Amino acid sequence: MQTDPKLIPFVTKRPNGLVQAQCPEPAAPATRHEETYEKLDRLAHSTVATATSGLAPSVLAEAWMDWAVHLAVSPGKQLQMTQQAIRNSREIWAASLGKELPCPPDDRRFDGEGWQKYPFNVWALAHQNTWQWWQDAMTNVHGVAPAHEDLLAFTASLIVDTTAPSNFALTNPDVIAATFREKGQNLVRGAENLFTDMAQKIGIAKPAGPQPFEVGRNLATSPGKVVLRNDLIELIQYTPTTPKVRPEPILIVPAWIMKYYILDLSAHNSLVAFLVAQGFTVFMISWKNPDASDRNLSMADYRELGVMAAMEAALAITQADRLHAIGYCLGGTLLAIAAAAMGRDNDDRLATATFLAAQVDFTEAGPLRLFINDSQVTLIEDMMAQEGFLSTDQMAGTFALLRARDLIWAPAIRAYLLGQRPSAFDLMAWNADATRMPAKMHSEYLRKLFLNNDLTEGRYHVGKDAIAVADIRAPIFAVGTEDDHVAPWPSVYKFHLYADTAVTFVLTNGGHNAGIVSEPGHPGRHFRIAKTAVNAAYRDPDDWRADHAPKDGSWWEAFSDWLAARSGKPVTPPKTGTPSGPYKVICNAPGSYVMQK
Repeated sequence: MQTDPKLIPFVTKRPNGLVQAQCPEPAAPATRHEETYEKLDRLAHSTVATATSGLAPSVLAEAWMDWAVHLAVSPGKQLQMTQQAIRNSREIWAASLGKELPCPPDDRRFDGEGWQKYPFNVWALAHQNTWQWWQDAMTNVHGVAPAHEDLLAFTASLIVDTTAPSNFALTNPDVIAATFREKGQNLVRGAENLFTDMAQKIGIAKPAGPQPFEVGRNLATSPGKVVLRNDLIELIQYTPTTPKVRPEPILIVPAWIMKYYILDLSAHNSLVAFLVAQGFTVFMISWKNPDASDRNLSMADYRELGVMAAMEAALAITQADRLHAIGYCLGGTLLAIAAAAMGRDNDDRLATATFLAAQVDFTEAGPLRLFINDSQVTLIEDMMAQEGFLSTDQMAGTFALLRARDLIWAPAIRAYLLGQRPSAFDLMAWNADATRMPAKMHSEYLRKLFLNNDLTEGRYHVGKDAIAVADIRAPIFAVGTEDDHVAPWPSVYKFHLYADTAVTFVLTNGGHNAGIVSEPGHPGRHFRIAKTAVNAAYRDPDDWRADHAPKDGSWWEAFSDWLAARSGKPVTPPKTGTPSGPYKVICNAPGSYVMQK
């Protein structure tokens, strides 16, 4: 039988007349279709992220499954929780019959006099017992990953706190008393406050009249000039207030997650004004508030256009050989990267490096670690892919969840049930002035630093070569704060583990922001301070804390003395900017980037 070549699409005819079929070449990958599929996935993930405020459902599902499976085969834990539930029920029943209540846990929500009376004291006790029961149920289950336990305990805390009797008008004695006293006007004002806040949130209304705090009027008012502007920063040089200044200028690298003026708030609590008054020439970076067009800005751009460009400008203007660099929060992490690269490359232009509530190791990064794993980061990346940035609302919501009692429920009770607006203050105004985060930079930060911990694992590259914190050659001054939920002080303390230079460490009271804004004369401030030499043995952070007694007052003064001891003799202040060229004066401080919304 002869084969008709016309009936076979892929055939060849041999010289002997036989017909041989050939296999077709494999089809080229459908690249365009694959891109379409990927975009569809990203769109779906972005929709999920919008509905969940940027939190990945898979993270919680994985943790819950781990807990549920292990609890199901832990009869001892089940029996323990059953017995605890019975004890709690008996305790609440006895309290409702007038028996003496047990000593309640320390909880500011129920400190008021009204909460000590029946039935409010019983409701408070019931809520606290329920909250503790769920914390115990979610933890110490044999075999459950500690990270999953922490996440579930945190989630249970959030859920149970929504049912707290303090959150409802009919079960809050303070609200009931105010309602009788004011004949319900507190609830009328509360409804007005709620309507106003909702209208402003969705953009159909704006705050009426002048605000109590405004940038350039009573915030960020230290005199100075913008002497450099590029696509990412404006550099401010502050006007000297002393006849002589130290020859080494100070360059401050603030975090770009918020506006720079946390370090130049009001006149009385401005770190900038304090350092200028101590005889230092101070420069400050003011970051641009990125938009969709900046989606491809990277960590390398923030280092080059930010830290390195500002450093070159400060040294060129002052004609100094070296400078003191200060990094705050995320700016401190960036400064550590820049300083390590400089040390690797034998660049000795840093006289000192100061890190304020800044981390280089993220394995103990506090409650934020609960939200960061590969699934969560992927969801955030897909969400940012649509806009080109991470919005201010998404970041603010995450930080508010970390301290929901103080940042969500307490303000809501005051504003909507008691009808009270809190007195405005400068730190609150700054806290509301958030910025966006470029998609590429934020993805690199989350993956390389927060998730993979590349900087302390030796995998972080600047240029073609890796860097390490041990490459930093300048002496280090590091500050941690006792109540920091963003950069817990034991995490900041880890500079002792990785640095190969002298480390002076300060532990001050206060939180991530208030502990840093700790001006002399601030009531109730104290701090611990000690220097660790290069060749000194490592000490556990708790041992370090126990061995160093607190000192009353502000750490700012000790910091100024530390800088002065590592500076040259005072000289005539340098001119502001240069007469011409790239560092010619552009405008007055605070500049234009800080005004961007």
